[in-house]
Amino acid sequence: MALRLTPLHPLFAAEVEGADLRAPMPPAQAAEIAAAMDRFAVLVFRGQDLDDDQQIAFGLNFGPLEAETATVDVHKRRLKHAQMNDISNLDERGRVLAADDRRRMFNLGNRLWHSDSSFKATPAKYSLLHGRVVPPEGGETEFADMRAAWDALPERTRAKLRDLVCEHSLLFSRGQLGFTAFTAEERARFAPVAQRLVRRHEGSGRLSLYLSSHIGRIRGWPVPEALALIRDLTEHATQRAFVYRHPWRKHDLIMWDNRCTMHRARPFEDREHPRDMRRVTLQDSRPTLEQAA
Repeated sequence: MALRLTPLHPLFAAEVEGADLRAPMPPAQAAEIAAAMDRFAVLVFRGQDLDDDQQIAFGLNFGPLEAETATVDVHKRRLKHAQMNDISNLDERGRVLAADDRRRMFNLGNRLWHSDSSFKATPAKYSLLHGRVVPPEGGETEFADMRAAWDALPERTRAKLRDLVCEHSLLFSRGQLGFTAFTAEERARFAPVAQRLVRRHEGSGRLSLYLSSHIGRIRGWPVPEALALIRDLTEHATQRAFVYRHPWRKHDLIMWDNRCTMHRARPFEDREHPRDMRRVTLQDSRPTLEQAA
């Protein structure tokens, strides 16, 4: 059965009907979803009652998964699969994290605009986030279309940005919120990596900004000037005309393309209500500096 796509925003994002993500996916349907991703960049699948194995199997239709997650206190894992990101406010016993828990402080960085795994040498391609338990209000996810943001820049600005290289790290993004309590092992694991500021999408061929709160430097620029530029670009790229805001329902699965979008979590009463979200992340083909410009 052909998929039905309903746009959710004038520029990007669509709801998909006609796919059962619990079942093995025919290659033709996976190709149809990949083509829709090239067009819409964010796809919403409603009513998908998945377990971890089914979510991972769905992700594998589109390429290799990232082998491990990037977080603190990794010895306190709640989930059985190393490839499954725990985007929740729950501890390893399933209880709501204490207000001063180090993992809660670290995860507040998800409220900043970012692209998943831009702090890895080979960053993320797609992310697949599934809502198992959602709070009664708040906790939305916002997405910003970086292709539209690029297209709207003046030509003179685009020429200035075209060849810039930024350094990304979780140390930079968490530092914006005052979280600096990293171990020596974590500081080494989260050492800065280089990424293009402007990317050409391998599927659509469109150019886009590659922004993230993980950016802390632009190579060859003084740090204050670099951060001022990144702040200006982020304000431009996240203006309301470029943003889709998603209110979660239980068993929603959202699939997005990190190569041409940013996203952020919105607040909810995380000290009162449990939120169990699980993400599978696909690895991109190679580092951005090795991709066609």
